[in-house]
Amino acid sequence: MWEIPRATCKRRLRSVRQALLQRAGLLGALIVLVVAGTALVHVAAAGTNEAGNNNVKLPPHVEDLRDVILTAAHSGNIEELKTAFEVSGVVPDLGIDAAGDPIKALKEHSGDHEGREILAALVQTFEMPPVALPLGNDIENNLIYVWPYLAERPIDKLTPAEEVDLYRLVTPAKAIEMREKKRWLWWRLVIAADGSWTSFKKAD
Repeated sequence: MWEIPRATCKRRLRSVRQALLQRAGLLGALIVLVVAGTALVHVAAAGTNEAGNNNVKLPPHVEDLRDVILTAAHSGNIEELKTAFEVSGVVPDLGIDAAGDPIKALKEHSGDHEGREILAALVQTFEMPPVALPLGNDIENNLIYVWPYLAERPIDKLTPAEEVDLYRLVTPAKAIEMREKKRWLWWRLVIAADGSWTSFKKAD
């Protein structure tokens, strides 16, 4: 029977082992590239939201809280926001001194002192698309959702369609002030991916 010399077998085994290692290395590199590419696409999609592109998919917890807030706002009774606070699990940062009673503070901050101006602002805010922004290193679980999307846009570089959205929220005089100061000067609402209402305040 014909036999392959032992030295030749060893050389062939080494060659096969090296080839397998090279393939494993290429496969590992490919996996890394695919994962990295997916992450970059996720961040890009989360970080941009042009006017008319309302493709931000809200997680169930975020969508539920938004609906609860809107129901309270449409009721005309600011006391109904207590339900939203309970669903959220936390009282949002309101940008004002709540002094242990956020509802009372909102009433006092409202132009009509009944809170209906605040409720109207909530309705207007949710009429606009949100933008999803990554917060922290774990982009899969630490997104925040900001309304309106305009709050995260360069206010002096809006497209014509975005300017129409801006005029739906503020007066022309306020829009001019925003462009001059190059910053957002209206309400900004944030809900975290876990469904907690983290902030609702008006920039000065």
